[in-house]
This record gives sequence, structure tokens and C-alpha cells, in this order.
Amino acid sequence: MVGKKTIVTGGDSGIGRAAAVMFALEGADVAIVYLPEEQVDADKVKAMIETAGRQCLLFPQDIRDEAGCKRVIESVVQAWGRIDVLVNNASVMYSIPDIADVTTEQFDRTMKTNVYGTFWLTKAAVPHIPKGGSIIVTASQVAYAGPPMLLDYSMTKGAQVAMVRVLSNQLLSKGIRVNAVCPGPVWTPLQPAAMDSSQMKEWHSSPAPIGRIGQPSELGPAYVFLASADGSFISGQSIHVNGGAIVSG
Repeated sequence: MVGKKTIVTGGDSGIGRAAAVMFALEGADVAIVYLPEEQVDADKVKAMIETAGRQCLLFPQDIRDEAGCKRVIESVVQAWGRIDVLVNNASVMYSIPDIADVTTEQFDRTMKTNVYGTFWLTKAAVPHIPKGGSIIVTASQVAYAGPPMLLDYSMTKGAQVAMVRVLSNQLLSKGIRVNAVCPGPVWTPLQPAAMDSSQMKEWHSSPAPIGRIGQPSELGPAYVFLASADGSFISGQSIHVNGGAIVSG
């Protein structure tokens, strides 16, 4: 990954932070996209990347804004000339057990962040990704499992899996590979932000088959592998890093 130019959305915390730092440790320069209110966390990630001897660009940008997504891509290309790896990781999640309680406002925010933002960034980035480049989407085990409390979130993750498959078929002729990483239960800021204390207790009491909940650092290597030459024969796939859950589909 030495010298590769990488974008990671949601790179200020959780799995995105782990991926961003892992890319830097493997020699890549990294641009991270994050919500403006997460500036303190973003600055910490920037320091980690620079400590690894790599460049880091910061973009405080809500990806629900199409024009803002375009500006991010244009700015990275202006600074670095190309995009070797795009990691669409940013997502929002709400834990609501009854469809009757899912508001249009919540549904719209989830769709705009997880689906529209991923689409807009990818659409803008593709012309600037050279042969050998890679697009990686953070999908989720929930796209296959159907947890009752995560209706709109699961819908978006299913859409992302479908997007990966279609885009792979579209872009392989250009030498661009497209894959998804599907985490299982992993400790990230999404969980306490989405769940109340009783829901968190239930989630914590149902770990992966391996007997525990994963850490973001255990996901980072999957992104580097998929983006690297070692993953050059893999495209259109969902890599499940979930602590042993058997997933088909």
C-alpha cells in the first residue's frame, strides 16, 4: 500500500478509524471524511496517521449533501492527483423494534447517509480511480440476518451489498475491484448512539459464536487486504468478519 491514496468516510472513529490507521501503517496516505461535530476525534486520527509517517487530509462533511461529496473528491484529486482506494464506511443506525415507530425523518437520514452518500461519493470518485484501484463498502451482517430492531439500517446494508455486486460487474473492465466488509457485533460508537441501556445489555449478552464482541482493530486488516495486491483476484464479494457466524447469500 506504499504511496497509495485512500479515502475513508467515517474515519474519525470505530471501524473507519481502524481502517484509516491500518492503511497508514501499511504506507498509504489517507483522507478522512467525518461529521463536523467530530473534529476532535478526526484530529486524533490525523495525528496517528502522521505519526506513521503518512499524509492525512481532513474533510468535515455530512455525506447527505451531494455537492459536498463532490467537493471532497475534487479536493482529494487536486491534492493527490488520483484515488487508489475509496472506503465507504460512514453510516448511521437507529434501534427501533416496531416499524410503526420508524419516522420518515429517521428513515430519510438513514437512507441519505448509508445509501445516497455511498452512491454520490462513488460516482464522483470512479473517474479518478486508476486501474488496480479498489472500492470497499462497510456493509453488515444484518443485511443477511434481519434483526428486528434494525429495519431501516438493515435495508441500507442490503442495498450496499447489491451495489457492490453490480458495480463490480460494471468496473472490472476498468481494472477496479469492488467489495464489501460485513462486520458482525463490534464495539463502535454506533451501538451506544443507537441503543438504550436495556438494548445495549441485550446486545452485549448475545456475542458472536466465538464468545465475545469484536474490536474495530480486528476489522482493519480486512480493508487493507481487499485493497492490496494480495486481494487482486477478489471482487463483487462480501467478506464477513463476524466472529464465526455462518452467513450465506
